[in-house]
Amino acid sequence: MNCRSINDALSHSEFPKSPRPRSDKQLVSGFLQDAEGILETAQAAASHSDFTILISPEGTIHMLADSDWPLASLAQHHGARALYRVSRNSGRVSVEGRSGNQTCRLETESCQSVARRLLAGPRA
Repeated sequence: MNCRSINDALSHSEFPKSPRPRSDKQLVSGFLQDAEGILETAQAAASHSDFTILISPEGTIHMLADSDWPLASLAQHHGARALYRVSRNSGRVSVEGRSGNQTCRLETESCQSVARRLLAGPRA
């Protein structure tokens, strides 16, 4: 089968001509899954710098170091469909995400911080 035959077969197939819109649950799920993956990667990384990940409507990824702009402003300025800000403070790693009107904030503690709290015992 050559390329023309494949194109003809696809154009006459039962596949929808445009992708079906995804449900809100699928969009939120993907948005949160991306945030979780970024959090896990940032926690495992040796880097200690803060950065923001911008994703364009086409899926292009752009990273900004140490940006203090609000995520909504960055999204509007760069035309990003999703943004994730990774920051570190006092042994915690956090990811703040924004995609349209959806937002999230995920945070984790370093193993050292958890160990210190557990060894300190119950508070009075």
